[in-house]
Amino acid sequence: MAKDEKGSAKEKKLSMKRRSIWETATKAQKGAIESISKDYMDFIGKAKTERLTVRELISGLKKAGFKDIAQQKTWRAGAKVYMVNRDKSLAAAVLGKEPIEDGANLIASHGDSPRLDLKQNPLFEDADTKLALLKTHYYGGIRKYHWVNIPLAIHGTVVLGNGKVVEVHIGEDPADPVFLITDLLPHLSKKQGERKLSEGIQGEELQVLLASLPFTDKKASKKVKLWVLDHLHRKYGMVEEDFVSSEFEITPAGPAREVGFDRSMIGAYGQDDRICAFTSVKALMDTASPRRTSICLVMDKEEIGSEGPTSMRSRFMEEFYSRLLELKDRDYPDRKLMESLSRTYAISSDVNGAVDPIFKQVHELQNAARLGHGICITKYTGSGGKYNANDASAEFMGLIRKVLNDAKVPWQTGELGKVDEGGGGTIAKFLAEHNMDVVDAGPALISMHSPMELSSKADVWATYRAYAAFFAS
Repeated sequence: MAKDEKGSAKEKKLSMKRRSIWETATKAQKGAIESISKDYMDFIGKAKTERLTVRELISGLKKAGFKDIAQQKTWRAGAKVYMVNRDKSLAAAVLGKEPIEDGANLIASHGDSPRLDLKQNPLFEDADTKLALLKTHYYGGIRKYHWVNIPLAIHGTVVLGNGKVVEVHIGEDPADPVFLITDLLPHLSKKQGERKLSEGIQGEELQVLLASLPFTDKKASKKVKLWVLDHLHRKYGMVEEDFVSSEFEITPAGPAREVGFDRSMIGAYGQDDRICAFTSVKALMDTASPRRTSICLVMDKEEIGSEGPTSMRSRFMEEFYSRLLELKDRDYPDRKLMESLSRTYAISSDVNGAVDPIFKQVHELQNAARLGHGICITKYTGSGGKYNANDASAEFMGLIRKVLNDAKVPWQTGELGKVDEGGGGTIAKFLAEHNMDVVDAGPALISMHSPMELSSKADVWATYRAYAAFFAS
């Protein structure tokens, strides 16, 4: 008997065990979980596009005392600054006590999410049904059949022919109409049912139903299309050619919702990766006067490979570092920029896939994340033999592990599915190109890339605490 007890004590000492946060959370911690989740649900319900995400985050930063970096003339420890890139990506920082040439603590997330974009010439009227529709081109990795027969909203930025910029947001207010991509009734879907799952709905079939009322002019050839154009012109000043200089995004309509009898989970569109944008920026706003400069990046275009001037592959991060260096020395040598970047510790703040109880077979369960078990540290990404991966070093993993353990932050590890099952990448590899130590860390989601992704309230809280601890280290 004594021998068994000794063995049990040794097992407890030597073995790693991860438990649900809900099993160990105190009353005060449960209150903190509910508080941050309420704020997050309000944010994620509004931040339906990358532009709206940046807008919401900037609003919070300003309330927390951050100001445009152009207004900051000298380096002052504790000063709070931000910089925006084309309204789609942002950088923010709390200046540290140590010089930035010694490095910074950086958390980088992305604000774009899979969606439907409009084609350049999208509006048409079907001649047989006399219905007006919009043609779309999907953005990022979606499962196309998810997007039919659900309420949809339209969010757009339009540059009119005279140069005026107007915004269009329809479908989020309870008084607004919503839009729909229709699907076949079961009675007539025999041939559709013979398609592969990935082809059940095809890309060109993702057409958004807009209207059925005809314009009153009997001479018009396409009366329903004209009704839509007339409506857009009267409300926004648009003509059909203005679609060419517009960015319209089709997203699921409606707010975030609590999920489950126990209300312990959050269902919302765009949690990949706005859950990380929210928690990292909130952690930054709550950072007072750090030893090392604390920096948040929220980038665009991650879902399509980080292409373009608002993405992680752009020079925006370097420009922000350069502006920070200029606060001390306007004529700094290039070597200082390289040193500042290479000595930075970075977290690629992105989500992982939690085990879905219905589809456990795609995971290797010993190395898979669970909902409600804390922030997920993903040492390596990529697919197959770690192709296109960032793979964090043992030394940096040891540093992150110690930071989280010292702060008593619940954490777990995970990889994205079985080795031969799939995989995925993040912006970590683009940060690593600057010779940074970087690791992926963010909450795990169920139903990732769907119109209704699922997170745990407890993981929102744990992720915020992890980022706050990292900034304070």
